[in-house]
Formats: sequence, structure tokens, C-alpha cells
Amino acid sequence: MIPIISIVGKSKAGKTTLIERLVSELKSRGYKVATIKHTTHIATIDTPGKDTWRHIQAGSEATVISSPEGIILFKPTKQESSIVQLMQLFDEEYDIVIAEGFKQGNTPKIEVHRKQFGASLNKLENLIAIASDEPLETSIRQFRLNDIVKLADTIETEIIRPQTMRISTYIDKRLIQLGAHQREIIMNTVLAIAAGINSKDKFESVDISIKRTIDRDHH
Repeated sequence: MIPIISIVGKSKAGKTTLIERLVSELKSRGYKVATIKHTTHIATIDTPGKDTWRHIQAGSEATVISSPEGIILFKPTKQESSIVQLMQLFDEEYDIVIAEGFKQGNTPKIEVHRKQFGASLNKLENLIAIASDEPLETSIRQFRLNDIVKLADTIETEIIRPQTMRISTYIDKRLIQLGAHQREIIMNTVLAIAAGINSKDKFESVDISIKRTIDRDHH
């Protein structure tokens, strides 16, 4: 799975601004970054009377808006999606996903804290750092809010780089999302084969293509 980190904090604390600056900094380092935004508001594309709304009302399970500028997927759900479910919408081309919100998830988190909004949220699970405008009494390491370089260094060394091996599986050029157990089986098998063949040299990637031959004499 693509490595992910959540930027959390109280409303109006500056989460979006911090994410903007982190995306810019990580992109300048050559990383491909994607983002996820958590909100309690209904998306405007589901406004009654809009074409997308009419598609859903007619029974469509999901609808995609496509334009030369990009695509938008709208998929009604009966309950809020977890961050793991949302990650399945991304393919493996990204180096890091930065999520805004999802403070109750178990992903690594950086809290944005401002003195004017009161107490910190530093008891959150898997909180690795706090970006604050004041020093706090906590064992969690702290950074100044404008110290984007050091925050990006932390994300790079602790979130991105440890993900040294990732596996992408395509069937007829379609990316297939595998479960953790399936990925582990494939990864271990392929690495064992590669190590046996190429035991003295390091390698960066292994590409295997399997093509099924259709016997046209039998139907």
C-alpha cells in the first residue's frame, strides 16, 4: 500500500495550509504526492437537479464526471469510508498520500496546534509529531508551524523511505488491488526467485509478465 500520513487538528488550525506547503516541498524533492480530504459536508455535485444527482436517483451505484481538466468520482455510501477504503481509489504511482483529518484512524499523524484553539490533541493514536505556534508540555516531538523543511524531512525518512518494496499487479492493464496476504505471498515468492538468480547483485525492480495463450481449436 502507498505510505500515508494524516494531518490532524482542530477546525481552522491551519491543516490545509500546512498540507499545501508539505505537498509543494515534497514535490520539489521529486516525490509524487496525492491527498485525501475528510469533511462532514455533502459534496455539491450531489445537489438535487444536477445530472450526477439524476444518475444516482435513477439507480446508478456510482458516477464519474470527466473533463479535460480531470475526473471526479461520486459514490454514495451508507456509512463513512475508512481511510484504508479510500486508499484503494489510488493506484500505485504515488509515493505518499497526505490525508487531512481522520484523527480516529491508526495511520501516522502530525497535529497542527495553535495556542488560540486550546489544548493539544496529543493523546491521539500514532501521533508522530506536533506542528505548533507554542511550546507544549508533551513527550511528542514538536516543530514550529513554519518549519516545513524539517516536517518534510520527517515524512521522507520515516514514512516514505521505509516503504522500500511495493508491489503493483495488473491484469489486462488494469491495476488490481490485492489483499495484504496476497501481496506477501507474491512478494516473497518473486524475491526468492530473484535472489536465487541474481544473488550477487542488488536490484531495484522485478517485472514479470504472464500471457495466457488461447487455444482457438477448442471453445
